[in-house]
Amino acid sequence: MVIEHPTSAFEQTATLCYIFDDEEVLLIWKKRGIGAQQYNAPGGKIEPHDDSPKAAAKREVYEEVRVEARDLERVGKLAFVFGDSPFMLGYVFNTTTYRGDPTETAEARPEWFHVSEIPYDKMWADDRYWMPAMLAGERFAGQFNFDHEGNSLLDWDLEILAE
Repeated sequence: MVIEHPTSAFEQTATLCYIFDDEEVLLIWKKRGIGAQQYNAPGGKIEPHDDSPKAAAKREVYEEVRVEARDLERVGKLAFVFGDSPFMLGYVFNTTTYRGDPTETAEARPEWFHVSEIPYDKMWADDRYWMPAMLAGERFAGQFNFDHEGNSLLDWDLEILAE
């Protein structure tokens, strides 16, 4: 198995939700928190009051960009290890169904990008390894090992899962 640590070992669990509209994907310029000053998808921590990772993803999308994401499909699971510490376990969702116009908030500035123009050089280092699988419609699981500070990607493993 690609993810070497049990779910309970991670400091945090979180979500990412990619919203697609034709050939464009909604990304956010993260203003604060983990990943600030980089592009990412809307998402965030799974809170104790969330019923599920899917519920957390919907809540986080609304909080960050004021869009109601619908019909979310879980497509991936990502483990992030900083040094020797299992830091974050992330659930990746995508959808083509949403309601509302993406709106800037204190947390994020939303921007649409054509899927061929995703700004990988302004994103987390791991994104360039697993996002192409997501864009190709594949399900995946991956583990990404960073240095102790989470600044440099040291190695990674990605598994494409059977349907």
